[in-house]
Amino acid sequence: MAKIIALAGSNSSTSVNYQLVKHTVRLIEGHEIQLLNMVNFPFPMFSLDLEKEKGYSNSLNELRNDIKNANGLVLSVNEHNGSPSAYFKNVLDWLSRIDRSFLADTKILLMSASPGKRGGIGALGVVEKMLPWFGGEIIATFSLPAFFDAFEAGKGIKEPELAQAHKSAVEAFLSELD
Repeated sequence: MAKIIALAGSNSSTSVNYQLVKHTVRLIEGHEIQLLNMVNFPFPMFSLDLEKEKGYSNSLNELRNDIKNANGLVLSVNEHNGSPSAYFKNVLDWLSRIDRSFLADTKILLMSASPGKRGGIGALGVVEKMLPWFGGEIIATFSLPAFFDAFEAGKGIKEPELAQAHKSAVEAFLSELD
């Protein structure tokens, strides 16, 4: 049984990416899953001065430890103007200052969702290139476009082709954890 951390790269209480993450973990059986809601992690904007003055918060250290102790990461990143949100980039900046290899030996299912037709692929592409810098291994990716048309709370992904692509990504991820 693998330990999996699941989170969205958004600190929005109405995050479509968090909804996708919650749906995804409901499909995973036989593994220990820790679902994190990043609304509960209000990190200040990273700066060298703040790092020197205050160091690293307990919640940042706990997040880093949770990630380091996991075998897998289910992550769905949000997109702002074609890039990952400032919030998520900030989280990566803080985590990488504590430990540059905070994702070492971590298998990753990387996803994105957005209300738009591109499904957050800009952010997904940027993050897909970044996470290996920190030791993570991207096993599979999935993008869900037109979230409000393609997803129904409590039921999941409505469009059969997208549902199958999501299922295949989850299965590929899980096969690497066994």
